[in-house]
Amino acid sequence: MSSKALEVVFQNDILDQMQSHGWLLGESKNYNKEQALYPEDLISFVQVTQPEQWKKQLGIHPKNPEEALLKTVVRDLSASNKGTLWVLRNLVKDRGAKFSLCSFKPDHGLNPDALERYNQNILRVVPELVYSPNNYEGRIDLTLFVNGLPVATLELKSEFKQALDNAKIQYMKDRQPKDPKTKKPEPLLTFKRGALVHFAVSQYNVAMTTRLAGKKTFFLPFDQGTSEGAAGNDSSEVGYPTAYLWNEIFRKDNLLTILGRYVHLQVEEKEQLGGSIVKKETLIFPRYHQWSAVSTLLNTVEREGTGEKYLIQHSAGSGKSNSIAWLSHQLASLHYTSPEIDRDHEALKKHVGDKVFDSVIVITDRTVLDSQLQDTIYQFDHNEGMIARVNREEAQGSKSSQLAGELKASTSIIIVTIQTFPHVLEAIRKDSTLAGRSFAVIADEAHSSQTGTTARKLREVLMAEQLGDEEELDSEDILRLSLEARKGSKNISYFAFTATPKGKTLELFGRCPDPESPASDENKPEAFHVYSMRQAIEEGFILDVLQNYTSYRVAYQLAHQNPESDHEVDSKKAASKMAKWVRLHPHNIAQKVETIIEHFNSKIKHLLGGEAKAMVVTSSRLEAVRYKLAFEKYVTSKGYENVNAMVAFSGEVNDPDYPDTPFTEKSMNPNLRGRDMRKAFDTSDYQVMLVANKFQTGFDQPKLVAMYVDKPLKGVECIQTLSRLNRTYQGKDKTFVLDFVNEPEEVLAEFKVYFQTAELAGVSDPNLVYEIMEKLNAVGIYQWIEVENFVEAYNNKRTKQDKLANICKPAVERFSVRYKEATHVLDIARAELEKAKSENNDKKIKFAENSVKNAKEARDTIEVFKKDLISFCRYYEFSSQIVDFEDYDLEKLSIFAKHLHPLLRFDVLQDDIDLSDVAMTHYRLHEQREADLQLGYKVGEEPKPYLAPTKEGSGATPKDAQTELLNEIISRMNDLFVEDGLSEGDMLSYANTLFNKVSEDEIAVDQARNNTKEQAMLGQFPEAINRAVIESRDVNEKMGMKALTSEHVAKGLASLVYDMLIKEIGKDNSTLQP
Repeated sequence: MSSKALEVVFQNDILDQMQSHGWLLGESKNYNKEQALYPEDLISFVQVTQPEQWKKQLGIHPKNPEEALLKTVVRDLSASNKGTLWVLRNLVKDRGAKFSLCSFKPDHGLNPDALERYNQNILRVVPELVYSPNNYEGRIDLTLFVNGLPVATLELKSEFKQALDNAKIQYMKDRQPKDPKTKKPEPLLTFKRGALVHFAVSQYNVAMTTRLAGKKTFFLPFDQGTSEGAAGNDSSEVGYPTAYLWNEIFRKDNLLTILGRYVHLQVEEKEQLGGSIVKKETLIFPRYHQWSAVSTLLNTVEREGTGEKYLIQHSAGSGKSNSIAWLSHQLASLHYTSPEIDRDHEALKKHVGDKVFDSVIVITDRTVLDSQLQDTIYQFDHNEGMIARVNREEAQGSKSSQLAGELKASTSIIIVTIQTFPHVLEAIRKDSTLAGRSFAVIADEAHSSQTGTTARKLREVLMAEQLGDEEELDSEDILRLSLEARKGSKNISYFAFTATPKGKTLELFGRCPDPESPASDENKPEAFHVYSMRQAIEEGFILDVLQNYTSYRVAYQLAHQNPESDHEVDSKKAASKMAKWVRLHPHNIAQKVETIIEHFNSKIKHLLGGEAKAMVVTSSRLEAVRYKLAFEKYVTSKGYENVNAMVAFSGEVNDPDYPDTPFTEKSMNPNLRGRDMRKAFDTSDYQVMLVANKFQTGFDQPKLVAMYVDKPLKGVECIQTLSRLNRTYQGKDKTFVLDFVNEPEEVLAEFKVYFQTAELAGVSDPNLVYEIMEKLNAVGIYQWIEVENFVEAYNNKRTKQDKLANICKPAVERFSVRYKEATHVLDIARAELEKAKSENNDKKIKFAENSVKNAKEARDTIEVFKKDLISFCRYYEFSSQIVDFEDYDLEKLSIFAKHLHPLLRFDVLQDDIDLSDVAMTHYRLHEQREADLQLGYKVGEEPKPYLAPTKEGSGATPKDAQTELLNEIISRMNDLFVEDGLSEGDMLSYANTLFNKVSEDEIAVDQARNNTKEQAMLGQFPEAINRAVIESRDVNEKMGMKALTSEHVAKGLASLVYDMLIKEIGKDNSTLQP
């Protein structure tokens, strides 16, 4: 069978299915090539649906009214500011006659005439269309018309002979907007003037473009994606894998909705290198996942009513801005159409024809989304005042009053920042006319921080307003409302968009496969809709940023220059402060700056026609300031040009090395000259951006090619930061990461969690709140009658703050007295222990050790109590949004604990750790390795990556402050791991892990207690160390391997753990042995 014959079978199967959905079959001979119209359908639609206007047309053009109308239509189709999309949505006018050429589906069915006009739309598919008026006999396989207007073309290829690329090539070579020979335009193929979208289709894949431009034609994938989150489509047992195109997208309701509410013209003005402004027009047709997400959400909302939560996990490159614009507009115009609303959702007091949402509140910090919403929605809906923006900069008067005005006016879409969102609560609280209204809340890049307390207060206020102005609330009422609010309000729906949902977000917004059963490890919450990172990368919408990943390591040696002044310090705090001291050391920063600038100059600067840019991610604002100073110093010393850095940080930074010079963004970036940093960085004035907790999220700069990372990155922050590199740009086919801090394997593991679909390893146990509550009650700091009294007073609007403070005072005094007493007893016990040791009296030593242990446990109980208070509040706040506790005691304790916590203080001065005598004696910065980190995981060969659930355990646990001489910490860790570039935190954490494991080995502890170090090392102590190293390899695999393969390191660790153990069991060994 020939290639064409196989293609015809495919084509006929599509035609059969389209006709079964109501499409009419047309013929090429009835098509007008010059006009690019199917005239009989256009005339028929107008005559049937608009008889009054047609009568007027007959009066204006009595001789040839049909041809006159077609001429008017062609005039608007050919106008540079109009075109096919405009004609579909607007009235065509001629001398007083006004014609609508498409009737879109009304929002509700209350107007039977509008519904009837909608049903009169004529959808026609014409196979083998000879389209050219320029004597070119080429045929387009399928062309789709709505009321005679061309909306789509399809070139089909059978995979048995040809592939999808052949259809793309055919469009590029043989379907050009201008005839190659005559140079005359082809109306059907001209951008805006002809068909809106062109599909290349095979049995396996679909691609689309909205602008044919010969060899420059750019096709986007239009695939569903596979069940594994990959590009392409899953194979189908029934029908073709690409049947969704004609069975879903081309269904009458769906296609007309896409034409009416999705397709839009995006106009961008871009500044060229010479300073000229060029206008770029792009016709946006939704990608499959965008249409699927929005349409599925809308259908589900109408079926379920309001009050539900939806998590949309869409990767970078998914087009979230457009998806949010489409969703917000359609939610704002969504009406109930099913009679079931009265029966199934009686509490909503909504009826057929009512709007589902009075207002849609969009929470975003991206100004680009704001303008995109405005521009996109105006093309669908010309109503002025449909969108309002409320933010700190532009608010006229108070934000609350501005918001109240927009909410009262039922402004369809209200855009707020996350900082402004709480003012929504105040606006609703103050205005009883808002009672009973319904709201949709769309969160852009939503994480759990946007839920919890803020969301609960909004629900609480809404329900309180429903009681009416005159109705008095007692404490019991308010508690009931609080519990109801935690359970969720049927007035508010949440739509959370994020590429990287945290575990908390997934638990709060996710949906269980079995909605009738509670969440469990077998019924874990999932995202409502997913477009994965894997699919975005494979489809070419974003780049894989891990392909050129180079890790650097710092090796340094420190020395204490005044050992006589050394004293014991908290080892954890000392390690942290030393790490910061090293990071800010001028030599450390200077060496890294040299590496960055030389790498940028040699590998990056020339890319993208000399427009390539880089970002340096620092750990702190002070670090960013010092990087900027070192950057300028090095560039000046080398005489380099066009390597200019801007620095981004918030507020004012005071550098102790420059006590008289406060640093700000403005003072450190004089070349900004008042420009927005994003826009200035896009020009040739800057090539490198130094950042400190800014521009690591939501910053889209496609020309970013390299990133230099000098900051620990974990979890969502890791993905979001490195993803600044993934935006595509002409000529950008690779990215570079140089990482001075993080392990490549750990970064890869973070990315794997979100590569396909983020899944929870398990779910949180809500009953932990009861464990923490019981633990708090048992300490005896407060009495339950005090909790009851506090809540009663708190819920009384007339209660003053001094009364609340007085109710808390007994608990505060108990806490303070018991802590001071426990500290005093502990100090006495420690003094007795030291005295017993000096007398070498074993009996007294054991008695004193027991006294120290008991006194320490007593003080630990008080310290842990304060931590448990806040743990209880946080975990109850979180879990009560998932589980309906309906427990007044939990609610009461939550209110009391939240207010008691800040009143509890430890009146103990912390000794500052003096590093003035520490010096850096050796330093080496070296490249560890360059790697292509492979995303994805091999089924059966490695465990599937999961997100950890939210867990608080049963509250906090006491932690011993490990103390050693500062000089000993430095020297012993340097000796063992000087070449590995490990931080002090890494090394101390590892040593403490080994210590904890060996402490559980009774034989090892006995040998340490009863023998000298030399004798212990001849027994089973080294074996205990070896077991601990093997069991702790997941803590730090590199250190573990070195301990197992290096006898020197193994002995050093054994000696260190022995000394830590001796200190713990109280044996006198004040001078640690090397």
